[in-house]
Amino acid sequence: MKRVLIVGAGSYIGDNFALFAKNHLYIETVDSYKQWENINFEQYDTILIVAGIAHQKRKIDKDIYFNVNCELAVAIAKKAKDSSVSQLIYISSMAVYGDVKGEISSKKKPKPAAHDYYGLSKLKAEEALEKIIKTGLCIVRPPMVYGPYCPGNFSRLVSLAKVAPVFPDIDNRRSMIYISNLCSFLLFTIENNLTGIQQPQNNEYVNTTALVKIIAKQYNKRIRTTKLFNPIISIMARFIPSVSKLFHSSYYSQSLSESAYKQTSFEESIHLSVMPSAPQQHDPF
Repeated sequence: MKRVLIVGAGSYIGDNFALFAKNHLYIETVDSYKQWENINFEQYDTILIVAGIAHQKRKIDKDIYFNVNCELAVAIAKKAKDSSVSQLIYISSMAVYGDVKGEISSKKKPKPAAHDYYGLSKLKAEEALEKIIKTGLCIVRPPMVYGPYCPGNFSRLVSLAKVAPVFPDIDNRRSMIYISNLCSFLLFTIENNLTGIQQPQNNEYVNTTALVKIIAKQYNKRIRTTKLFNPIISIMARFIPSVSKLFHSSYYSQSLSESAYKQTSFEESIHLSVMPSAPQQHDPF
């Protein structure tokens, strides 16, 4: 049984993965604030870095994004290299591509917006890690992650679907990944020693309007849709990143996500996300 150290106690992805893979891997989790420095890395086959700061509603200083998302990862990577750890996995983000409208193919180069400190810090970390770890580095760039009690845009959509009588009828396409599908991918990655850039996603692309209707269905609620709001949304999306993320098309080519790992179907994943059997508490990072 492989031994895995997760750096980032309390993270949504890390906590879910530890629970998901507990019967397949020997897993320990440590806090990202100094605790990892006292751990002997030589006893582990894989170091999984999930610690980081995502987009925040409140304004956060640029240096904090780079210190947590980049400098911390670099320090951990240096220790992993010195300890001869065979695999280092860094959870990056689709955000490194910036506000892409349309398909992201293998030819697309990462280019975060100048004001997007989250995407910029993740990309800087990737570039630094590639210089440190010459073999055994796996960089994972998931799209929007959702699941029971997840933070971020998905939980906001759930809240909206509960109360909105009408929703825009938008024809878009988004890449997303259900938390259990991401955990399944990470387990596959560790068991098969995957390296390089990895872009896991659900088998199905997501249409925002269809997503909200499926969420509402879980609450026995019907939402009417209309195209009347579309011109307004198109204008708002130019100036408000959160609106753009919800309604513009942005998706990975399926050719980038060919690894064979078990997936929960999209509609079932929505049911499990909004109607979980047991509540769990997770830190937003």
